[in-house]
Amino acid sequence: MSAAPDAMQMLGLHLPDEQATARLGEDIAMAIRAGDVLALSGDLGTGKTTLARALVRAIADDVSHEVPSPTFTLVQSYDTRVPIHHFDLYRLGSTGEFDELGLDDMLASGAALIEWPDRAGTRLPAGTVWLELAQHGDGRLMRMEGSGSFFERIERSFAMRDFLSAAGWGNATRRHFSGDASARSYEVVAKPGEQPRVFMNSPRLVLGPPVRDGKPYAEIAHTAQTVTAFVAIAWVLAEAGVSVPEIFAQDLERGFLLIEHLGDGNFLDNGRPVADRYAAAAELLADLHRCQWPREIALEEGVNYTIPLFDRDAMMIEVDLLPDWYIPFRTGSPASDAFRLSYTTAWNDLFDRLADKEKSIVLRDVQSPNLIWRPEREGHDRLGVIDFQDALIGPAAYDIASLALDPRVTIPPELESSTVEAYKAARKKYGAFDDSSFDEAYAIMAAQRHSKILGIFVRLHQRDGKPAYLEHLPRIRSYLQRVLMHPALSALRDLYQRNGLIGETA
Repeated sequence: MSAAPDAMQMLGLHLPDEQATARLGEDIAMAIRAGDVLALSGDLGTGKTTLARALVRAIADDVSHEVPSPTFTLVQSYDTRVPIHHFDLYRLGSTGEFDELGLDDMLASGAALIEWPDRAGTRLPAGTVWLELAQHGDGRLMRMEGSGSFFERIERSFAMRDFLSAAGWGNATRRHFSGDASARSYEVVAKPGEQPRVFMNSPRLVLGPPVRDGKPYAEIAHTAQTVTAFVAIAWVLAEAGVSVPEIFAQDLERGFLLIEHLGDGNFLDNGRPVADRYAAAAELLADLHRCQWPREIALEEGVNYTIPLFDRDAMMIEVDLLPDWYIPFRTGSPASDAFRLSYTTAWNDLFDRLADKEKSIVLRDVQSPNLIWRPEREGHDRLGVIDFQDALIGPAAYDIASLALDPRVTIPPELESSTVEAYKAARKKYGAFDDSSFDEAYAIMAAQRHSKILGIFVRLHQRDGKPAYLEHLPRIRSYLQRVLMHPALSALRDLYQRNGLIGETA
């Protein structure tokens, strides 16, 4: 039996002037994805062209982008961040002629904006959002109807505009900034006379089904479930002298933050790692690991946050991504029970070795995309730090392994070594430092992290439709081969070699 269609929902909005209509197009542009269809109707002069032009220009991030009417060509396509196909069906001869325009093929990788949508008859797909503009005094009325994810994303985008208005930024332009491997997204918002700011849209994490002991993966791995984690960790990091974004406005319930734009300085140099920058980041981590970190953080009245522990269950559920996802991808068959037993035993032995190793804050994703280089500043302020909401308290060596074996860029052995040595030298300035204990923890946490990443990158490809992550797999395997040479990891190294996970057959 097929599922019942989602109930249609409706929204209305008063648009007092042309600027408001343009902002409406911008707000829809921030919500649109491949596969979406917006059916746009209204009499002449009600603002359809204004809305369509604003939508395309916002996605193109070009206020002067040419947006001609497709009246005579029937469809005009734009090679933008999300490809937009702008239909004008006024001159359509028949619904059969509409079928020949190839909407289904276009929606495989882009979105459609369709004027005179009634001419398509019943050909528009389920999930189409219907938007009508009508004259209303000196302004216009917008009526929107639809169901499904596109409607819900537009509704959230409208709520984001309301949040900006409450913060005094209601007239700001909105442009896509970046996304990441999670459901979070970011925009740059700008208005005259002010420095641009970043809008962080962080909906509550969807936990997914139970995977172990009745708990979902994210709960076991202690993945941040709400934006409260970002606010709390930002506060304690700022108190420790780390350059994190200042928070100008927040809505913890809906997951909205208006934060400081730390700049556009790339931590890499034309995609290449720079030794001095990696050393500077290592020295910042060395100072963080000298601090005492609170577990409990009090935020606004009645809201507290507890920094989770990077415990055995979290470490194990992460490394289990390798047999769960990477091995079936690589071999075409599920991991055997014998492999899983040996794998779990080897990792538990290694986790036992971490019991007496130094613990500190673990930002969890210290890598080049999350570090902003600001050479005009001095000291630690040269480094802007973002994407730290999943921070834990755990083995301090983890973040050094994350940095010195950056999964997004190839780090040669000599740069890995110099980065680690910069960290050790910074620690030794302030007292005794146990090199041997650190080296063992570093090797274990590097192996843990990159075993996890092999599984995550395959999962991002297979489950989330993000194949670009696969290009990093050879690098991750080479990192594993490197760190598994530590004597403490001999049993795990033998297991990986026997199963072709490292070495010439990998």
